[in-house]
Amino acid sequence: MNMKESFINEKTGIEYIKKGDYYIPNLFIPKDTNFVIGKYGRAHLKYIKKHNCVLVTDLLLDGKLNSYLHSIDENCKNLLEKLIKEFAQNENVTENLKANNQLEWVAKMNNIKNRAEEIVFNEYVYV
Repeated sequence: MNMKESFINEKTGIEYIKKGDYYIPNLFIPKDTNFVIGKYGRAHLKYIKKHNCVLVTDLLLDGKLNSYLHSIDENCKNLLEKLIKEFAQNENVTENLKANNQLEWVAKMNNIKNRAEEIVFNEYVYV
């Protein structure tokens, strides 16, 4: 009996290739998985592993988990930067204050960063 070199399972859409006497699924990992995942992407992964494991499984099987987490991380960084600038401008935390009173500037900037980061976590990470 002559066996085909490959075939596609109609139910799953997965291609199988012949290796010796066995058919093995022709699966591969996409090349776009080299992303560096930062603080926010890792925190989001931890959250969705606990609260939405179906999403994690779907993204993992589709080969999109790393790009998804990278996207979350980049969006969080951009929003954080934007919020910090807006808060600093609205609260008059300027370079002039930094030059004249460094301790007050550091205290205000830390407060601004913490508030901005809380917003970022609530809007992107813990959803």
